[in-house]
Amino acid sequence: MPSVSARLPDEEKEELDAVAELLDEDRSTTIRKALREGLAELRVRRAVERYQSGDASVAEAARIAGVSLGEWLEIAHERNLTTQLAAEDLGDDAYTAQEL
Repeated sequence: MPSVSARLPDEEKEELDAVAELLDEDRSTTIRKALREGLAELRVRRAVERYQSGDASVAEAARIAGVSLGEWLEIAHERNLTTQLAAEDLGDDAYTAQEL
């Protein structure tokens, strides 16, 4: 496994140590978990932005978010997302959903 280093301000290191203690984990495990969860959330956020602006279809938003089409539809429902996609884009998404 490759090693990556990062500099943290004192308050972030203290927060990291507090969360690691709360989870009863070592610092490295907590960092990996936080990074994994944070990256997943950043992907979803970007997918939401692109979908809401009409720059991404349902299938493209799912790909950006790194989730299945079904998982994306759940995310979109939970966040009450609307889209500005054209009717033909929605037709393409319906076709893609049927193919899955």
